Amino acid sequence: MRTLVVSDLHIGARDARARLEDPVALGALRAAAGRVDRLVLLGDVLELRQGPLQDALAAASRVLPGLAEALGPALEVVIVPGNHDHALLAGWVARRATAGSPPALGLAAEVDWRDGEPLGALAAALGTGGAAVSARYPGIWLRDDVYATHGHYLDRHTTVPTFERLGAGAAARMLRRPLAETAAAEDYEAVLGPIYAWIYATAQSTSGETRDANSERVWEIIRDARGVRRLGWNAAVAGATAALNAAGLGPLSRDLSAVEFRRAGLLALGDVLESLAAACTYAIFGHTHRAGPLPGDDPAEWRARTGARLFNSGSWLQDPTFNDGSPDSPYRPGFAIELDERGPPRLVNLLD
Repeated sequence: MRTLVVSDLHIGARDARARLEDPVALGALRAAAGRVDRLVLLGDVLELRQGPLQDALAAASRVLPGLAEALGPALEVVIVPGNHDHALLAGWVARRATAGSPPALGLAAEVDWRDGEPLGALAAALGTGGAAVSARYPGIWLRDDVYATHGHYLDRHTTVPTFERLGAGAAARMLRRPLAETAAAEDYEAVLGPIYAWIYATAQSTSGETRDANSERVWEIIRDARGVRRLGWNAAVAGATAALNAAGLGPLSRDLSAVEFRRAGLLALGDVLESLAAACTYAIFGHTHRAGPLPGDDPAEWRARTGARLFNSGSWLQDPTFNDGSPDSPYRPGFAIELDERGPPRLVNLLD
């Protein structure tokens, strides 16, 4: 089975930053989807943090029908929600909570939905061409040796002080859920789920543009601080991280460079695989928007302690905070992962 994996489409993002809303980009994805047997949407398909749900669904209604035309009845489509569209799971999560003793999430639980729920609306839009649409969470086994997940669980482990990392540290302390005792998807959900729900609820009551308080904001701070380092930026970062570490929210690094951002994400994803006992040869994730491995990357960085080789599917977001506009930027939109019945995953860019 030939599989195409794309993540972080962020349909509905403000400032028209979702590249898939461009007919040229949509055409490129349509063409690629027409050459495979399975399309996996690996999280953050919709942007549900920057405005009301109806705004994201309206944007999706302008994009997904065009994609669905290329998804014939011979194609399988799998949705794997991430953190920005975690609210797609709300109905399913609520039903599981009242089911008495629901089965464990494991690594690839099958998600059911009902008509009228956001996930159902998304699935219906994708299935208008006849494709069979399903959902898995928190990930999916693409082959016996290939596991794919959005990657947001790494926010429990990363040393970069993003909003969600700090929120997770605070929530874990309050709930008395130390990281060392994290051994199942439910452990991650218990800490991260309330953060996602709060951000989503805030977006529903906001009119006009909102800003998602996550790693994007960290990068904006880094960018804006370049011209004021003489005013003590480094000292301020060192002091802040020291205080956060002393408060028990660490371990956090004061190194906020692009290199550290990449390394920390890869190490954290490896920690997730280890915690969940995901025995895979290859692991595919998104979330950080940093595609890889690319030529020039150190292969050793892209191998987890479990031995799994890591592949990041990048994003389809045109974000100047991450992407400086250079043609070889690892944050440029359009990346995807191609996977055949045998062999390692292949990272490609459908918009190059």
